[in-house]
Amino acid sequence: MKTKTFQARVHEWVVSCFPLSAHEDRRERGHRFLEEALELAQASGCSRTDALALVDYVFSRVEGDVAQETGGVMVTLAALSNAQGIDMEDAGEAELGRNWSRIDQIRAKQASKPQGSALPQ
Repeated sequence: MKTKTFQARVHEWVVSCFPLSAHEDRRERGHRFLEEALELAQASGCSRTDALALVDYVFSRVEGDVAQETGGVMVTLAALSNAQGIDMEDAGEAELGRNWSRIDQIRAKQASKPQGSALPQ
């Protein structure tokens, strides 16, 4: 029997945790991804000034292809993880396990935030 992929198991958690309106909302998922990416960049030594400069740089360019940009995220995350001595698969498994144990807290946070806002409350 084949084990489910990490992505499939994350999907099961998202479906269990969030209402359909949240887990299928590409804009919402993009905001949450950006929030986590910024937190990782901050924890890795990126300054607010550098982050804002990169925002201006990225948004001055032509919008990319979602599949290609997804691949780019995976490659650069692996490279950053290597540079930091972190096994990204282990880190992902640990966070997914932690999230399963916090569903009630995550749902409460989701319910308290304004609809359509990029900022969590």
